[in-house]
Amino acid sequence: MSEAKDQNENSGQEPENQPEAADQQPTADALGQAEAILNEAGESVDGEQDELSEVVTELRNDLLRLQAEYVNYRKRVERDRAVARENAVQGMLSALLPVLDDIDAARAHGDLTDGPFASIANKLDSILAQHGLERINEAGVEFDPNVHEALLRQAVPEVPADHVGQVLRTGYRKGNNILRAAQVLVATGE
Repeated sequence: MSEAKDQNENSGQEPENQPEAADQQPTADALGQAEAILNEAGESVDGEQDELSEVVTELRNDLLRLQAEYVNYRKRVERDRAVARENAVQGMLSALLPVLDDIDAARAHGDLTDGPFASIANKLDSILAQHGLERINEAGVEFDPNVHEALLRQAVPEVPADHVGQVLRTGYRKGNNILRAAQVLVATGE
């Protein structure tokens, strides 16, 4: 005990205050340690939140890109379907052109005035017109090399020069596409 008294005298503290100082030291260290742990945890949470927000932003951007790619894909497929449908209709119409030539020849000879075949021919013409098939068979119009195929040039009364004098074989178009150019006689204007 004398040693404890000597230490107390040397330190200038009373023996009663010494246990309080010993209790404060570990408490202060524990609080400091707790604060340090909380600060580290807060920093790591902030760091994790930053990383998570970057990941969320990246995933959101990926999702937006994927949605845009899907929309573009869907539009491209719809456009390709429309082109394929249009090509199929034009192929069908092109295959029917010889049949239409035979019907026109029968009409020109008077074989399609009445009867069931005339009715069928008229129905076929109306159905093809619904699909956009147009005849190119006008005489007297200006010659257009995009629409007409000139087979002959000769004088035709009352038809100006470089105009269609006579249609020798009917041409057909669907919209802006020429399925077959009309074969024509071009007037010289004499």
